[in-house]
Formats: sequence, C-alpha cells, structure tokens
Amino acid sequence: MRTMTATEASRRFSDLLDAIERGERVTITRGHVPVAEIGPARRRTGADLSAALSDVPPLDDRFEDDIADALVYVRDEDVDPWAET
Repeated sequence: MRTMTATEASRRFSDLLDAIERGERVTITRGHVPVAEIGPARRRTGADLSAALSDVPPLDDRFEDDIADALVYVRDEDVDPWAET
C-alpha cells in the first residue's frame, strides 16, 4: 500500500484518484501519523440490493394502500391532502 502526506495528496489529488481508480489503496498521513486509507469504491449491483433485502419481511396490504393513497397527492395537483374526506 502506498503512503503519502496530506499535503502531497492535496497537491496531486488528480494523480491520487487515478491511482485509486487503478485499484491502488493509499494511506494518507499527517505528521507521520496515518489518518486515512483510501481505496476504490465498491461497485453496487442488483444482487447486492437483493442480498440486503433478503431478510426484510414482505409489506402488508395496508402499507401498499397507504403508498397508493399518498401517490395520488403527489401526482394530482388539484387534490388537497389536508381536506377532510
């Protein structure tokens, strides 16, 4: 892992991002003390979302009805959401 000072990272930020984009991880130091580790961002996929939601219980019918009712107010400018029904 490459190491650079905060000053060097600031002055060569574009080069730093290029290195990270190539897959390098860089430790940033301030006063010879490591303060940050920077690496490539993890790419997110639909599979990641599916895995994250796998333990979430399905929504109940009432929740779906509430969302449908709310969307009426978002889509129709003539509907007053505060009017008594």
